Amino acid sequence: MNDAPTPDLRIPPDWDGVTAEWMTAVLATAFPGVKVRSVDLVTRDDGTNRRARFALSYAGDGGPPAVFVKAADPAHAELNALTGGVFNEARLFGGTVSLPVEHPAVYHAAMDEPTLNFILVMEDITLRGARPRDATTPMTPEQAADGVRSLAHLHGAFWGHRLDPLDLDWVAPFTAWKGMRGIEAGLRRVADTVPAEIRSLTAAEIEQVWARYIGTLTAGSQTLLHGDAHIGNTYTLPGNRAGFLDWQVLRRGNHVIDLGYFLQSALTSEDRRTHEATLIDEYHQALQLPADERPTRDDIWLRYRASAAHGLAIWLATASADTWQRPEVSIPLAQRYAAAYVDLDTADAVTRLS
Repeated sequence: MNDAPTPDLRIPPDWDGVTAEWMTAVLATAFPGVKVRSVDLVTRDDGTNRRARFALSYAGDGGPPAVFVKAADPAHAELNALTGGVFNEARLFGGTVSLPVEHPAVYHAAMDEPTLNFILVMEDITLRGARPRDATTPMTPEQAADGVRSLAHLHGAFWGHRLDPLDLDWVAPFTAWKGMRGIEAGLRRVADTVPAEIRSLTAAEIEQVWARYIGTLTAGSQTLLHGDAHIGNTYTLPGNRAGFLDWQVLRRGNHVIDLGYFLQSALTSEDRRTHEATLIDEYHQALQLPADERPTRDDIWLRYRASAAHGLAIWLATASADTWQRPEVSIPLAQRYAAAYVDLDTADAVTRLS
């Protein structure tokens, strides 16, 4: 008879609750027999969600020397619930689905639906030489090429009928939400640094084009989408490899929204203009599908042109205040998507699609 107490796997209410005993319990599946001796909070970054890095020591054979932990922030839980993404990441990595794209290993995923709470204990990717990216650290064209190939592998693996049988029927379609706020304030904040064509638009016009574009994402073949593949949710590894973080906005829909949202943010506007046609070719070639399911390069290009509507609206709203992202991150991204919107004649592309 085994009288050993049942490990307490409840989600800790705060970082003080991340103890050696709790960490031992949650790492046991990935590292059988592990016994954590100490847990030390190294860094924390509490925003839309709570994030922290912990250094670990072990009694005997151990696991990783550090882990990254992500959990819900009660102050933002209801807002996250409105966008439908509170539990997406925990459901994804708590299941059995394998993603054919570079991402952090997840050792433990749990959620508590009544309290809108979740927690993820995952690999500290910096131990593999990863460099997290944001608008202040754009990718090189070679790194972006690896990123677009990875997105093509993800999209091809879950294309059409391949999406539903793989325990992903809970993934919601990518649809527009009502009441996007902040676009007008964001326009004022970046007015001197975006093209005149953007300054001439009203917030209502930008939101209308965005909503029309989002409305096209549920037509035709659907696939599994990262859903939030801007550069701030990426990292690079030695050898020009690119990986994707933060799968909380996981959706199903047309594949090109991931491609455009990634590429138009990952490169400087100058590099995008120079290399985007070649990178679209890279994506198309890497999209492994039968001939009768494979979209044409022209179709991808039209949808890529239209996709800047999403980045522009989202990052103007984000740049309206410093609540969600630092201004050194949000303002350059608003500028990059604004440049793409004009360069690609996005309004025309959205009209053609809708």
